[in-house]
Amino acid sequence: MNLIVIRKSKNPAGSSGDNLLQFALSHDPIAGLILNVWSKGLDSRPNRRSILRFIAGRNSGKTVCAIPEEWAVVPHTTTPMILPYRKDESICLDKLPKGEQEPWFVISNGRFATLIDSELLSWILAGVRAEVVAINAQPQLLPYREKMRLTAQGKVAGFRRRYADSAEPAPMPTDWPHHLFVRTNLLDKALAGGSLPQSFPALIERCRSNALNLQAINVGGLWIDLETEDGLLGFCSASLSRMRNSRHKIQNSATISPGARLCGKVLLGKNVHIGPDVVIVGPTIICDDVRIGKNSVINSSIIGPEVHVPQNQFVQNHVVKGPHGDWKRMTQSPSRSQLCHPKGDLSHRQHSEDVFRHWPRFSYASLKRIFDLVAAIIVLILFAPITPFIILAIKLTSPGPVFFKDERQGLHGKEFKCLKLRTMHLGAAKLQEKLRVVSQVDGPQFKMEDDPRIFTVGRFLRETYIDEIPQFLNVLLGQMSVVGPRPSPESENTLCPAWRDARLSVRPGITGLWQVCCTREPTKDFQEWIYYDTRYVRNLSLKMDLWISWQTAKKMVRNFIGQF
Repeated sequence: MNLIVIRKSKNPAGSSGDNLLQFALSHDPIAGLILNVWSKGLDSRPNRRSILRFIAGRNSGKTVCAIPEEWAVVPHTTTPMILPYRKDESICLDKLPKGEQEPWFVISNGRFATLIDSELLSWILAGVRAEVVAINAQPQLLPYREKMRLTAQGKVAGFRRRYADSAEPAPMPTDWPHHLFVRTNLLDKALAGGSLPQSFPALIERCRSNALNLQAINVGGLWIDLETEDGLLGFCSASLSRMRNSRHKIQNSATISPGARLCGKVLLGKNVHIGPDVVIVGPTIICDDVRIGKNSVINSSIIGPEVHVPQNQFVQNHVVKGPHGDWKRMTQSPSRSQLCHPKGDLSHRQHSEDVFRHWPRFSYASLKRIFDLVAAIIVLILFAPITPFIILAIKLTSPGPVFFKDERQGLHGKEFKCLKLRTMHLGAAKLQEKLRVVSQVDGPQFKMEDDPRIFTVGRFLRETYIDEIPQFLNVLLGQMSVVGPRPSPESENTLCPAWRDARLSVRPGITGLWQVCCTREPTKDFQEWIYYDTRYVRNLSLKMDLWISWQTAKKMVRNFIGQF
């Protein structure tokens, strides 16, 4: 069960001081649009669904909206059940529909619309031990963003860059969170006599007095305030953009004069009169009994009921509530400063497509995968006869596994297990931190001559690059390429600002431009690594890959001969 609670704000955030959410729920067709989204959810990208959609899907659409009794909400047959409640009184839940019991009873704050990855939320709820969980959406926890890490003394220790939605524990909020999850079998302990208190601290105090475990978690996601003009416009824009019907919906009673044009998603109410040469650009909502004067332009706005738009008026990104609007202000675009997302639209999330480089469908970058598969199969067949002898040599000279698996980040930051033949003694990772003071390269990498962690056979495998042969299995699995940027772990990539994400625009390679061009000069290794990797991505071509492969082959032969 999902209970969406609309609370009358004591200090409305709207620019005019009025409660915009009350206005929206009291007039069609805005009310129908909002209630429909609350009932069915708002689809965003594939595998990216709003929390409302997540709840509706899990609970077979059992959504109830608790709304102040004095609000004149427009009823709809296809929308969720409306549960009116009186001001300053607890919300009685006795009238909620009974049905199949779900693990969680969800109380959502109707003032905010949120967009959270449903798979991440499912994983969080499956792992928590608490009986009451407060969830807040935080844009800072979305992917492709950086977070500064500080020491206990407040000094900068580094930056962490996320490549997937994440979550983190948070202190219990002092006011209603975006969503509150209560285990259904313990709902009676959380509520007082089957009623939900108006005060969030009162609810928390009751939960604690009944020995219920509470936990607050911030989850990567977007939120939008429906009591602001910017928020209401953004929410309606996202809702209209996801409508799967025709470009615009026109009521039978609407009158459209000759020369008037409707572009994009436009929702019209009843008894709407549109004058000659009017241009309405969606996403736009026109309520009942509206008259729009000749030559006016309405762009991405909401026009309330019984409004008469003057001739030659330009309205852009505004909500016009009453018949007598501030028409001069309507020509100015709002700052949208109160939105948590700069575009003011829940359907727009910062995604990998906005960060990484992409190539046309028919280009070398698309065909490169075929060459990788052919090369990987050939190399693995050629080395198959000597592989048993290499495995035997490793087992005889150093105890432990033959293969070394290390977490690396591949295409678009997706992590995978990078395979290598083990060349170091067990516990080498812990010893590296002690040896870092003598590292001969700058940046997050580590390198030193005569590394004591490497055993004898391992040194031969490294010098001849034979230890990297298992990485051709990563190539077959689509995790790596034969040629590409150096595969690096998250601990190194977190030190790269956004413009260096070009390295993750392609699959990492067994060899690459940096491997054949680096000079290993003091204090230059890190910048050369970034320079050559980004240069490779900018100039990706078959000619460059063939040249890198040839240079790598010559280097392998020279190093192999030099061992004898």
